[in-house]
Amino acid sequence: MSRKLITINQVSQYVGQEVTIGSWVANKSGKGKIAFLQLRDGTAFFQAVAFKPNFIEKFGEEEGTARFDLIKRLSQESSVYVTGIVKEDDRSKFGYELDITDIELIGDSQDYPITPKEHGTDFLMDNRHLWLRSRKQVAIQQIRNAIIYATYDFFDQNGFIKFDSPILSGNAAEDSTELFETDYFGQPAYLSQSGQLYLEAGAMALGRVFDFGPVFRAEKSKTRRHLTEFWMMDAEYSFLTHDESLDLQEAYVKALIQGVIDRAPQALETLERDVDLLKSYIDQPFKRVSYDDAVTLLQAHEHDEDADYEHMEHGDDFGSPHETWISNYFGVPTFIVNYPASFKAFYMKPVPGNPERVLCADLLAPEGYGEIIGGSMREDDYEALVAKMDALGMDKSEYEFYLDLRKYGSVPHGGFGIGIERMVTFVAGTKHIREAIPFPRMLHRIKP
Repeated sequence: MSRKLITINQVSQYVGQEVTIGSWVANKSGKGKIAFLQLRDGTAFFQAVAFKPNFIEKFGEEEGTARFDLIKRLSQESSVYVTGIVKEDDRSKFGYELDITDIELIGDSQDYPITPKEHGTDFLMDNRHLWLRSRKQVAIQQIRNAIIYATYDFFDQNGFIKFDSPILSGNAAEDSTELFETDYFGQPAYLSQSGQLYLEAGAMALGRVFDFGPVFRAEKSKTRRHLTEFWMMDAEYSFLTHDESLDLQEAYVKALIQGVIDRAPQALETLERDVDLLKSYIDQPFKRVSYDDAVTLLQAHEHDEDADYEHMEHGDDFGSPHETWISNYFGVPTFIVNYPASFKAFYMKPVPGNPERVLCADLLAPEGYGEIIGGSMREDDYEALVAKMDALGMDKSEYEFYLDLRKYGSVPHGGFGIGIERMVTFVAGTKHIREAIPFPRMLHRIKP
């Protein structure tokens, strides 16, 4: 078979021409002298149609019948080279279909375990390596890819340099109880839960830096928002103010949403995501609310019918129900700024004139998706940082390099981090974070 091999997402360029597509059979139907194949190749799903008389006319009665019968015998996930004429088809969501002129079986597939019927979550997760092939899972991974692409594009346009923080660390950073410890040639080491501390060194060298890689949290959490291994984008930048940092974070999130709309429109359609709603998040300014105003607002509405959260006092941390109510109340992504220092990280800079609050922000996504960004201004004064570490009883010898950054030309600086999976879940409109990463690692799940 002579081939002009293309991918499904290229078919619009070849209307009226004969092409070959390497693909898998996602589904099939038809009867008698006509057969329909739903094909997929990773770029899109696409319908191909075979007419038995056309095969007989081209190959003769015996050979044409044999080739047509091969099509009718194809099972789910068989791999094939399908050759045909690209035709426009207004009835198809894709807008095109393939009139099959020839087919070649590459790899057979018998008793494929994931069928169009409903399957339980545990079964699908046990077969995650195969579940990834389904239409919605492909769409989610395409959205993930668009977000990653938009991340690199945004930071490149805004003068950031990619900076690779280590995965293995010799210190426990913030909280060793949430870290995975391993033996590093006889001494303890930890899998990174954030590249931030190292990234601050990068910011002192290069001005604006970001990293993107896997991080690990040994939290024994079973919520729909948590993974033990996920991909984090951290950014650090020198000389910016707190408000300028929030401006940058808002622009970044809007760029990610726009990037998905531009690069993965069919994925959003497959997932039935409300694109107009996503566009509204781009068009409107994000809300900025202080922690104390947010608590007061929650207290004022705690007896409302939709207030499915517990009473909280000033000084308490938000739970997921509080975050959900706040973001839904404003209807747009909402920054909660200036949290109490008592439950935030040691490196956060206090609000001027109010040492009980720190210059930080969490960005809450609407529709119940919760926190997607956490960031702060970093304490840039050496003496103030040492005093805070002493007050917390921290071992400063574990942070010598970090303290050095305040001794040699310290400047105002800040940064933020975003878990890519949470952003994927929000933009895709999916309900559980496990589908936002190819192979999720969660409490009690390490396979496949």
